[in-house]
Amino acid sequence: MKKAVLQLETLTCPSCLQKIEAGVKGVEGVDAESIQVLFNASKVKVNFDANQTSIEAIEAAIEQLGYEVLKSNVKAA
Repeated sequence: MKKAVLQLETLTCPSCLQKIEAGVKGVEGVDAESIQVLFNASKVKVNFDANQTSIEAIEAAIEQLGYEVLKSNVKAA
């Protein structure tokens, strides 16, 4: 498992949280229990299995919802 922190553009509404959380949960290989969307910090924290998905796939899922990913940081969990 790997841990990722994604910095997003400023989130403007609490409903963004649910949209982003649902979008990231839809990516195969993501640990759904680990997803944290931090509204005030505009960050997403998530654990994922690098054998099943990549940080790029998670970024793409968020960007398809219309939110810009400014940067990502991935570490071994």
